[in-house]
Amino acid sequence: MKTFVTKPAEIERQWIVVDAEGQNLGRLATKIATILRGKHKTVYSPAVDCGDYVVVINAEKIAVTGNRMEAKRYYRHSGYPGGLREMTMREQLEKHPDRVIGLAVRGMLPKNRLGRKMIKKMKIYAGSEHPHQAQQPVPMEF
Repeated sequence: MKTFVTKPAEIERQWIVVDAEGQNLGRLATKIATILRGKHKTVYSPAVDCGDYVVVINAEKIAVTGNRMEAKRYYRHSGYPGGLREMTMREQLEKHPDRVIGLAVRGMLPKNRLGRKMIKKMKIYAGSEHPHQAQQPVPMEF
């Protein structure tokens, strides 16, 4: 038996379309993070980015449970004194619906160079249209 080592040049990447309409935020984010990392493939290696590209559509129609729309807060800081700003999830979905899914998935990826490379393979769109038809994306059902 020989040990198989995944090489970055040998990885075949697909484009996958995920429809977020009516999906639970956390469950959807874990599935997207799994695809971005490449854990759904047999050639998975934790030190190599072997994941696929993910196009998320209908990000504004995501579902959350309980009182999360009002209770969950998103913070950002400008870097200046007194520059801390906060928004509820409802406000964030109205202004920037792509950031809600992006931040949820980013928290599930590695916090290093590899994780930053993986997050760039995710494209999020608020509506049902996306400009990636030329890549022939495959729809994924959950």
